[in-house]
Amino acid sequence: MSGLKKSDKCNIRIGKIEDGEEILHIQSTVIAEDEYLITVSEEFNNTLDQQREWIQKLLENEKENLIVAEIDGEVVGWIVFQSKNKKRLSHTGSFGMMISKNFRGLGIGKMLLNELIGWAENNSLIEKISLGVFSTNHSAISLYKSMGFVEEGRKIKEFKMDENEYIDDILMYKLV
Repeated sequence: MSGLKKSDKCNIRIGKIEDGEEILHIQSTVIAEDEYLITVSEEFNNTLDQQREWIQKLLENEKENLIVAEIDGEVVGWIVFQSKNKKRLSHTGSFGMMISKNFRGLGIGKMLLNELIGWAENNSLIEKISLGVFSTNHSAISLYKSMGFVEEGRKIKEFKMDENEYIDDILMYKLV
């Protein structure tokens, strides 16, 4: 499917503390899929209070952002941009994105990324958006390239999936 059905209206907006429970649910279910994330289920034990505290810190920092996608009032995906707290890295940051399994392939990731890029382009403090992606996550890599991201490096065998399986971490960026 190339986009949302006409009957579905996807609202893209800034996240808020009240979204904490839905964001936490998406995060825990995506991590449980055990496919394209560094964190494994047994390592993820954030509480709702911790999630809300994290969201509050993001909202208070002008160099960070949390954007959510909602359909019929339900948060179905989110993207977060976080910046380093070092002077020489203050112009850059990286993002992570998660979308509920039932809502993938509908263009929501592209909508979230478009919103993030627009925000960064209008934020005089941000000059570079970065990300790392599993080399096996072909759909994500395709999306990032279509949005103007370029591969700038690769960490070989960065992720050890099991005894004999390794996956590279592809580092990508976009200047804004």
